Amino acid sequence: MNANIQSSHHALPGRPLVGTLAIVFIVGLVVIDTVQSAPINPFAAPPPVALGSGEAPTGAHCTQP
Repeated sequence: MNANIQSSHHALPGRPLVGTLAIVFIVGLVVIDTVQSAPINPFAAPPPVALGSGEAPTGAHCTQP
């Protein structure tokens, strides 16, 4: 018996195919999100890091009474 013969019945896709499909899926999601979302207004956006900004934290579970 030759163990190197692969059966074409129920053959799984290879790693390059799965990796390529994953990258295509992620790029597709980014494209769809970019097309459907409005541009970010940097003047209305909250600061990415509010350390020392004087703003009180809001919205997180630890800030709720």
